[in-house]
Amino acid sequence: MIALRSIARIVLAAALAVGGAAPLLAQSGNNPIIFLPENGVGTIQFPGAAALPLPGVLAPDPGPGGRTSALTYNLLGPPSLVPGDLLLFDGDLLSDVIRFNPAGTAPGYPASVVFYSALETVGGELADVGFPSAFYQNIVRMAEGMLGVVYTPTANQPGYVAGFAVTYRIESLTAAPEPGSVVLLATGLLGLVAVAGIRRHRGAA
Repeated sequence: MIALRSIARIVLAAALAVGGAAPLLAQSGNNPIIFLPENGVGTIQFPGAAALPLPGVLAPDPGPGGRTSALTYNLLGPPSLVPGDLLLFDGDLLSDVIRFNPAGTAPGYPASVVFYSALETVGGELADVGFPSAFYQNIVRMAEGMLGVVYTPTANQPGYVAGFAVTYRIESLTAAPEPGSVVLLATGLLGLVAVAGIRRHRGAA
């Protein structure tokens, strides 16, 4: 993933701090929330309960064109899981593939989510292994925002679990911005705060 998205996330956080923060994700109803980052430190949370660890591991992907080693999250035995691929785009470029493999995709294979991200030349996270060579026919495409994607599949869409309104929070981490970019960003944020202060002072006069 690109460092510029990290900078954009910092800018967004600063703008919320200056203008008044609002919840980034409105949660209601009885939806379990499954958090899937590309570093393998996932969680699953049901309403009224604490978040439970959902660790990801590198494992073979038995889905179409799957790689021999890909970040895999075991979904802990849902009653069903609609197979398919969620394709995430950064502009016109494919940035991530979130694959839903139902139980039995291979002998003894548990229902799982496989997280693929663009191959990094330096560093990178567990998901940064490139993409599968083929896809499921059942595909949903979404644009990836600065904070990732919130995806709640409906019937027959990839990742849908019958009887549950599951929400997947997918976070694609990025490389740290260059020091020069941080300096420029800090300068811009100081200017933003100064302008906000001047406006408040004039309004009080």
